[in-house]
Formats: sequence, C-alpha cells, structure tokens
Amino acid sequence: MEKITIGTNVFIYPMPVVLVGVNIKNRANFMTVGWISRVNAVPPMLAVGINKAHYTPEGILENQTFSVNVPSADMIEKTDYCGLVSGRNMDKSKLFDVFYGTTKTAPMIKECPLCLECTLNGIYELPTNNLYIGEIVTACCDDKYLTHGKLDIQKINPLMLTMPDNNYWTIGKNVGKAWNVGRILIKDPQ
Repeated sequence: MEKITIGTNVFIYPMPVVLVGVNIKNRANFMTVGWISRVNAVPPMLAVGINKAHYTPEGILENQTFSVNVPSADMIEKTDYCGLVSGRNMDKSKLFDVFYGTTKTAPMIKECPLCLECTLNGIYELPTNNLYIGEIVTACCDDKYLTHGKLDIQKINPLMLTMPDNNYWTIGKNVGKAWNVGRILIKDPQ
C-alpha cells in the first residue's frame, strides 16, 4: 500500500484539552486550549500555543503566570464554552470554583482533576500563535485521581481533541508499558 499526500493541515494525536487560567485586570479568566505539551524535565516546563488575537495572552503578560487545568470528560460543556466565548466580552470567573496557589495570580479550577500553576519562562513568537513556556511551580490534584501515589489517566478521564475535524474524545485502554514492551526486540549482546 502506498502513502498518499494529505496536505499540511495535520495534527498529532491525541491532543489533550486543557483550560488555561489567567488573571486579567484582577479577574480570573479561562480559555480552552488543545495545543500543549510538556517540554522540559528539570525544571518541569510545558509549552502552550495560543493565537495572538486571544484575550488570555494579556493575562499571561500582565502577571507572568498562568495555570493549566485538566478537565475530566464530565466537564465537556463548560470546557467547550470557555473556547467559544472571549473573556473580553464574558465573565467566565464564576463558571468554576477558583483557587490560587503560591503565585497568587494564576487561577486554578477546583473541579479539574489536575491543576498546574506556572510561571512564565519565555515566549516564542510564531506567525499566528505565540508559544508560552511555563515552569510548573505547583501541581495539585485530589487523592481520588491517584493510584499508588501517581496520577491515573483512567480516573482523570481527560478530554482529547482531534483537528481539523474538531472532535472531543476520551482515552481508550492501556495497551502496554512504555520503555518496556519493545524490549522483546532487543537482541542479546552475547
């Protein structure tokens, strides 16, 4: 079977859906984001890609902080809503039970299974989006989302995004242990 060319508007699957939280003019605001990735081990850093036209970058620049909140699938309506309306026109601060961590300026969402508080480490400018690099300074979750002291993706039941078809998904079953299942292909050096 031959590969076919499908154009360049493609995305890597899956893309986790998060709610980026910022304070803008002393009010909490949340934006739905699908372009996010962990980008550094020590110190722990992540990158969030946000279109330059959005309101959220103003809050990142204003306070040099932001939060990344991982909603569960049962939060789909509120999560989608935060991507449909702008904080310029709508007050989204009352949509969730908001709390703050050590920075005091990165609003986090109590209903979300995982909340990461970040300080801005840098901005990488791209043609339409900016890539905001944040250092994780606090990570919070409820005990019910842990198994043996570690985050459990099945308990969190996060939303995933596919583009350009713009659909939400949940995770499937575990199919193997990373950095382990391929060991069967490692040849004995002797």
